[in-house]
Amino acid sequence: MKQEKTIEWFLRISLSIGFLSAVADRFGFWNKELSAWGNWEAFAKYTNALLPFLTYNLASIIGGIATFLEIAFAIALLTTFKSQLIAKCSGFLLLGFALSMAFAINCKASLDYSVFTASAGAFALSVLIKNNSENNIA
Repeated sequence: MKQEKTIEWFLRISLSIGFLSAVADRFGFWNKELSAWGNWEAFAKYTNALLPFLTYNLASIIGGIATFLEIAFAIALLTTFKSQLIAKCSGFLLLGFALSMAFAINCKASLDYSVFTASAGAFALSVLIKNNSENNIA
């Protein structure tokens, strides 16, 4: 049981840090040498590349919504509030990123950034949380 709790919290913290690191990059908090985007405009252009069927302005709004969700999920993952739901939603958000990258850019991009792996980790976290809560009740 203790091992499962350790893995659960490792996944929670890893996903949370991953979300917050990406958000920090979009707002220019990382050094230029470390950044994928470095600022919001570059991120919005990238979002538009992932969603080429949308206008730049609409893609920027979608990028804003995704950013808001990443911040909210990152914080929520570090609490025990609706943990199973938050983990599943994180998994779907990451899966959406992975599929967008795979279809709009190429499959290698989503593999290189381990987005499918992060998505699978979020879904695994939701199962761990469910199992841990059931074991605590029994």
